[in-house]
Amino acid sequence: MRVADLMQIDLVSVPPEATVAEAATLMAYAHVSALPVLNQEGRLVGVISTTDIVNADVEHDEAKSRAALFEGTRVAQVMTARPFTVGPESDVRQAARVMFYAGIRRVFVTCDDRPLGVLSTSDIVRGVAKGVI
Repeated sequence: MRVADLMQIDLVSVPPEATVAEAATLMAYAHVSALPVLNQEGRLVGVISTTDIVNADVEHDEAKSRAALFEGTRVAQVMTARPFTVGPESDVRQAARVMFYAGIRRVFVTCDDRPLGVLSTSDIVRGVAKGVI
């Protein structure tokens, strides 16, 4: 089965200049745990996840410091640069192997560094549960 058959295509993205607060708000609104970070040309330059935000938050002990993190820190400062990607024609099993060995929960589906969708572990489990994989 191809990645394109299971991937989610309704992506909400964020620019690297956005604040961590803006990214967190977008994630909450879209009910996702990560956002692709796109430059002005629409190319994937990173991913910001709830894990990235929590890891950055752990370094801040005081409420003032946390507020500064959320309001004054740009996504580019806490995102994971060069996220794992696959092509839309990639085999789902290969994408699953990438996720497993890299210890990640999603891969972005790209063509020429432009995101087409995202494939998560939940998408794969959904495919197994429906019997399509």
